[in-house]
Amino acid sequence: MADNDSKLAVEVAFALPERQCIVELQVVEGTTAREAVAMARLENYFPQLSSSSFTQASLGIFGKQLKQPEVHVVREGDRVEVYRPLNIDPKAARLARAKRHGHG
Repeated sequence: MADNDSKLAVEVAFALPERQCIVELQVVEGTTAREAVAMARLENYFPQLSSSSFTQASLGIFGKQLKQPEVHVVREGDRVEVYRPLNIDPKAARLARAKRHGHG
């Protein structure tokens, strides 16, 4: 493990339509994006959501989705974003809107 002098400042962000939360953390070098999310303890801020909403979620850094958040090591100043699953497929949503407006 690295010593206390090698801590990095990172943020973990999660949002619902009505509320967002950004947790500032100090993590040791070598911390992965998935580990940073666990350290942020987002379930304490959003108790209405299951813990799998955070442990299984897709993650990104500054809007760029990570292919392997379990191995991606965070860097100083990174903002790890926890993505919510879509409630409805975007294609299905467009089709439903088109039908409502008489185009389907």
